[in-house]
Amino acid sequence: MNSPFPTASLTKACDTDVSSNLCLANAQLVMADQVITGSVTIEQGVICDIAEGDHVPAGALDCAGDMVIPGLVELHTDNVERHIEPRPEVDWPHLPALIAHDAELASTGITTVFDALRVGSIHSGKARYSDYARKLADELLAARAAGFFKISHFLHLRAEICSETLLEELAAFAPEDRVGIVSLMDHTPGQRQFRDLTALKTYVGKKRGLNDAEFDAHVANLLDLQARYGAKHETGAVTEAVRLGAVLASHDDTTAEHVGTSAGNGVGFAEFPTTVEAAAACRTHGIAVMMGAPNLIRGGSHSGNVAAEELAKAGLLDIVSSDYVPSALLLSAFRLADIWDDLPRAIATVTTNPAKAVRLHDRGALKTGLRGDVLRVRKTGQTPLLRGVWSQGNKVA
Repeated sequence: MNSPFPTASLTKACDTDVSSNLCLANAQLVMADQVITGSVTIEQGVICDIAEGDHVPAGALDCAGDMVIPGLVELHTDNVERHIEPRPEVDWPHLPALIAHDAELASTGITTVFDALRVGSIHSGKARYSDYARKLADELLAARAAGFFKISHFLHLRAEICSETLLEELAAFAPEDRVGIVSLMDHTPGQRQFRDLTALKTYVGKKRGLNDAEFDAHVANLLDLQARYGAKHETGAVTEAVRLGAVLASHDDTTAEHVGTSAGNGVGFAEFPTTVEAAAACRTHGIAVMMGAPNLIRGGSHSGNVAAEELAKAGLLDIVSSDYVPSALLLSAFRLADIWDDLPRAIATVTTNPAKAVRLHDRGALKTGLRGDVLRVRKTGQTPLLRGVWSQGNKVA
């Protein structure tokens, strides 16, 4: 695919230009532990004042009782891959794809995103995966530096243990590449997300069009890769995460033993644990639990794993990710508010908690001194209606 971007890594980049002044008044402000009527003022991209009361100062935007909440922080979305490859084997021009991805996220209230890129390739068989992450990261960082994006972008490297080239691909990244997360992905058939091989066959069959013989060969290849590279790749990925200054995440922990290994590796949060056992073990080890918004909205996992709602009701859910449906993130927070009868706690799962998990201390809450990333929301029945999105005080949707 031809690209307008240089291939060299960028060492400097900038977010959207900050605004001069914005005041959202007469709003229901969702704070850390309460909801108050008040106003929030943003100057030069930073929240400079929060005041109680329904007064609307001159020049302020009267929110007429709508809610104002922090901008959403998304830690794991496959959305950028969906834009560059809208169908299997269809390679879309990357710059328009990245701009469309950014605009789509802004339109759903996401103001900070960790774009998930796979590292680790398989060069054999029909279900092969080629190396793309470094090139796409260069293009994404270049677009960001050029000011093409509405929101704040970081990288999330999905380290595929069952691959041939994981460590070589990770080595191509540097600490200045805004890699905020490295997650350990072990998709060995018969365990974790795909304990049920029928679910794996359905997933891969639809995505890659494998017949029975090709699927069997794919499974055998993954098992062989895990046997040959699994331990080496896991150890190496942990080391690379430290080198890059990234938070380490686990993926699809299923047993307490899995979580114990994750804790030993220094994992900060667990993506999509598949059982109550694993989620409870995460709580024991002080590892934050992240679940997918589609799981919560649909009422269950498409792979037959534990339901996010079950973990929420058990007090074992800390962070929500939109995963593969960006618009699900805001909706899931309000669904949790109904489950918990606690709006601030629910909003924290998509704002404060994910920001804390990746050590971003400058955003994720309505608090003076933090970034002016805010949303105006009105609830219509059970559905939150976005009425405005601001990134560093600039209206982006």
